[in-house]
Amino acid sequence: MIETLQQLRSIYAEPAERALRKQQPGLDVHCQRFIALSPFCVVASAGAGSAAQGGALLDASPRGGAPGFIKAPDAHTLLLPDAGGNNRLDTLTNLLADPRIGLLFMTPGVDETLRVNGTARLRDEAAFTDLFAAERQRPRLVIEVRVAEAYLHCSKAFMRSRLWQADAQVDRSVLPSMNQMIHDQMGLATEPETHAAMMQRYRAQLEQEQRPA
Repeated sequence: MIETLQQLRSIYAEPAERALRKQQPGLDVHCQRFIALSPFCVVASAGAGSAAQGGALLDASPRGGAPGFIKAPDAHTLLLPDAGGNNRLDTLTNLLADPRIGLLFMTPGVDETLRVNGTARLRDEAAFTDLFAAERQRPRLVIEVRVAEAYLHCSKAFMRSRLWQADAQVDRSVLPSMNQMIHDQMGLATEPETHAAMMQRYRAQLEQEQRPA
């Protein structure tokens, strides 16, 4: 078992200078362009205390929208509108307790990813929500990220997974519907909503978001 940094380093080579120097203290023109093209990112957050102390575990949450739905007004700021969801508020609750945040941006067809780390504040002032007034849905709040570091991640993970390749796609029918899986997990005896009905409901909700308030 590896328990120390010395043990860990003994089985890996030192990182190349390129891998270390690619980390930027802010968002340069290439990072900002990547974010403007990205319709999807994963947001990582942590709650108060460690799991061993009975605190919250780490959390990773998917976020999506039209390309550029996350705004980068300058080299050290990201603005992420909070879209409607299941109201668990896992990410937002975590950020209240611990402002550290990590984001992984993905762009369909591009095998590289962009990693951004920093600290966050939850902004509900009109000066922030007004910036997204023309979007699909006006957010109740905006996650303001103060960028501390950013770097492009190489394409090897996506090349191994062939994530964007059409012949690597899995037919949705190989899994039960999400509602069937949740029914099984919760031990519910009622008939679950079908996948087709769920998708129709989601489409109606997304269409409702696009209507003027």
